[in-house]
Amino acid sequence: MTSVGTLWTIPQQDYGRRIRAIVAFAGLSIDLPETYVHFETNKTPAFLAKFPHGKIPALETTDGFKLFETQAIARYIASLAPNTTLLGSNIKEAALVDQWSAFTDSELNAPGRIIFQLLIGAITPYTKPVHTTMVERLERALNTVEKHLATRTFLATERITVADITLASVVQRQCSFVIDAPLRAKLPNLLRHYETIVNHPSLKAVFGETEFCEKARQYTPPAKEKKEPKPAAKPAAAPAPKAEKKPKAKEVDDEEDDILVPEEPKAKNPLDSLPKSTFNLEDWKRAYSNKETRGAGGALEWFYEHFDAEGFSAWRVDFKYNNELTQTFMSSNQIGGFFNRLEASRKYLFGSVGVLGQTNDSIISGALILRGQDVKGVVDVAPDWESYEYVKLDLSNAEQKAFFEAALAWDLEIDGKKWVDGKNFK
Repeated sequence: MTSVGTLWTIPQQDYGRRIRAIVAFAGLSIDLPETYVHFETNKTPAFLAKFPHGKIPALETTDGFKLFETQAIARYIASLAPNTTLLGSNIKEAALVDQWSAFTDSELNAPGRIIFQLLIGAITPYTKPVHTTMVERLERALNTVEKHLATRTFLATERITVADITLASVVQRQCSFVIDAPLRAKLPNLLRHYETIVNHPSLKAVFGETEFCEKARQYTPPAKEKKEPKPAAKPAAAPAPKAEKKPKAKEVDDEEDDILVPEEPKAKNPLDSLPKSTFNLEDWKRAYSNKETRGAGGALEWFYEHFDAEGFSAWRVDFKYNNELTQTFMSSNQIGGFFNRLEASRKYLFGSVGVLGQTNDSIISGALILRGQDVKGVVDVAPDWESYEYVKLDLSNAEQKAFFEAALAWDLEIDGKKWVDGKNFK
């Protein structure tokens, strides 16, 4: 499937997730840059030459058209989908889609972000009255949506639109810190709408699992430094040379589209402590990309010559909920979403997974090659990893070896269902 272009975002950014959900629902494809580093890449001259304010998400289409601002990107991508109802089917419906999208961002998203920034210390000093006012404003907006949805399935029309995906993306984020259990109990229609959107077959992989807080997060003031007792007076000493000023800690740009929680220092991955292997996964990925898969001198021949069965393992992966699959291109997008969420394990994993069958009668299956002998430690970085079943392959078994090779060669057939489309994780 031809890609719309490149979307600069990061996995934890809810604005980017909103756009990726619209891409998936529209049956389109989009590329995510592998080397993007937030607060570094978007501050470079090259990035700023394309997007002057350095904000993400940012879109550059295959023909060089550039866009920033989430609502603009969402509307543009939705307009590319053939026979879509994402923007409504007439000018009145389109106006309602715009109305509820704007309402969600201005009346729900905006106060929610201020609350979050107060809680993490991005807005200082913390001011309780501001916090209280923003919570009241947010709850008022939630009540407006709750009443509106009491007699409707969706916000603007009888089908899912950009407005519904926008609302779901905001609610998902806010459920983790401000829409707590007592508040959710007062919003049954909103929660019903939310569950409908995030569990839609084409959107489930993008939204992943939701983190629900039981109690709204509260501000915790920083611990006060203990004052040391005053030392006894000493004779005056010669003035010490001025210390060099330390560079300021990286400031959060309050114009960023998304202020993120500062990352904690990364713990060492246990996979890095495994005994050194003779099998180089990056070399394999290059061989797979540059050689024919089957045949003399092919990628599979290279694999068997170099594979280290003690340091790496091969696995079969199957989607558990094939009865929910509809259009095959949407299933292919689901695989792409799953692979996107495996980004943190890129150095430990290779995958070849595809859609087999036809519309309303298809399955997702394929093969993984991964570091170590435990699949969970590699794939559990993806929130939806448990939506798949994993079986370790014995490559000395002829049947399992044939499955593995067919998955890599994209000619796998299961129960009469032939390979239709596939994606690689490399």
